[in-house]
Amino acid sequence: MLQDLRTYVRWWPEIKSVIPVNEDRAVVLIMGVLPYSLEILMDKEIDDPSTGVLRAGLSGDLEGFSSWTVKTEGSGCRLVYEQQVEVTKRLLQLLAPAARPLFRLNHRLMMSRGETGLRNYLASDKA
Repeated sequence: MLQDLRTYVRWWPEIKSVIPVNEDRAVVLIMGVLPYSLEILMDKEIDDPSTGVLRAGLSGDLEGFSSWTVKTEGSGCRLVYEQQVEVTKRLLQLLAPAARPLFRLNHRLMMSRGETGLRNYLASDKA
């Protein structure tokens, strides 16, 4: 399910749209609680079921990568999300010195809502 970015709009409220470019690339529009959006081009870099790693390169308003790693843990699994990004959107760079605490809060809310949305989606019959 994590491989198909189109499903993210169903469970992650801040993912507003996903426009596939091809099998390994999509344009993703993200908007948190603050009044700005991020447009990111995501390129699949790693999709390795044997290690449980799914990683995408990011360009556009953010540059870097994001990854999911699924690890067996007891009778279930642990899903680890990691990202390393640099903000390239000029407006956010200009506002960062004063607005950094708000940006961090916005990010924490987005990640928390994503986790809750994914848990609920997986528990439903939609997954």
